[in-house]
Amino acid sequence: MFSALTPGERIWLIALLALWAALLFGGFLFGRPHASPPQRMPTWARLGSSLTLAAAAWSWVAFAGAGTPRIVALLIAIGMTLGCLGDVLLAEIAPLAQPLIAGMAAFGLGHLAYIAALIIAGNVDNLTAVGLRWGALAVWLVIGVAGWYAVVMRGHSATLIQYAALPYTLLLASVTGLAWGLALQSGAYWAVAVGATLFLASDLILAAQTFQGLRFQMIGDLIWLTYGPGQMLVVYGMGAALLSIGVR
Repeated sequence: MFSALTPGERIWLIALLALWAALLFGGFLFGRPHASPPQRMPTWARLGSSLTLAAAAWSWVAFAGAGTPRIVALLIAIGMTLGCLGDVLLAEIAPLAQPLIAGMAAFGLGHLAYIAALIIAGNVDNLTAVGLRWGALAVWLVIGVAGWYAVVMRGHSATLIQYAALPYTLLLASVTGLAWGLALQSGAYWAVAVGATLFLASDLILAAQTFQGLRFQMIGDLIWLTYGPGQMLVVYGMGAALLSIGVR
């Protein structure tokens, strides 16, 4: 992943990765075992890990070559930064009337940036096989709709926020589908595809908690232990993919 970077760039990105892991997994291991809501990880550790990934994403922008690779890296950095903003909004540390809607809006804009990055990366890397690229997208859109119905709509009267969750889910499913469309054509994108899948899984668990009342011990930690690594794999996986195709 890091072989095409200078020693200083490599050390910096590895240091950020280590800090992210310490905040996320350290927060889980050493957090409060009987917290309420049911999660061990303290808010500062969760938000700190997200902020660290945003810093890493902007570092990839600084280390990317000129032209298209920098545009792709910039879009990933924008997406991760909006995700970090969404984390802050959902943490309810700001006095917002509808933190869930605000958080979904931030993440939705971030997903649009990820979608643009994946489309541009696929074009520049000549990963344009119609069946694999758009077939994977179609499959994951179907999965997204099914997941939305199962964890958001099932058993409830429709509300505005439940309908708003559908386009949000479709955006995240599109990121996942486009990532798998690239991964099926090039091993350089496998990390990104796995990361997007973890991100989608995390959001489905969160939706089940929010709309279906799903509760079990440390559900909040499970959400972050899928979401955090998912975002990390998207940020670092896309950086590595840009290097591996020789666009640095």
